[in-house]
Amino acid sequence: MNNKERWLKHYQLKSLPRSGWLRKGIETPESVAAHSWGLALLCLEYAPRVKPTLNINKALQLALVHDLPEVIVGDITPQDSISKKDKQQQEQQAAQHLLSDQMHELWKEYDEHATPESRFVHTMDKIDMALQALVYNPLTDTSEFIDSAKQKIPTDLVWIWYELDLP
Repeated sequence: MNNKERWLKHYQLKSLPRSGWLRKGIETPESVAAHSWGLALLCLEYAPRVKPTLNINKALQLALVHDLPEVIVGDITPQDSISKKDKQQQEQQAAQHLLSDQMHELWKEYDEHATPESRFVHTMDKIDMALQALVYNPLTDTSEFIDSAKQKIPTDLVWIWYELDLP
């Protein structure tokens, strides 16, 4: 895949809707790219306040690349009857095919939960989902998303949940 083809593929993330919101009947849900933007904003705000200190640039990079393989495999959710192992294999293959070496290394770091920054971004990913669920809550019951996110917040970062006054 040449550079132009790779970048045109990356840009498809801007129009790929989030599957979980479609499943809940949201007619015009956020795109995967919009989710990555929200995640990056959360990282920008909260990464500097986490102890021990995180590399904010790394957190932002991870947030921006974490879902890029979805332009090939789609936005797979737990309700899609695809095992975690199969999902991970599909995303790994897509990442190898689609991403530059630099982006692939970042994506692997995120996927492997290999660093404090990647673990932080995973947590912010859940908080982003909870915030988006609150946006959609007037349209449909999104409590399952909020409950799921809350269960996955590690103790050392739960203060962010409460600072945001999430339910």
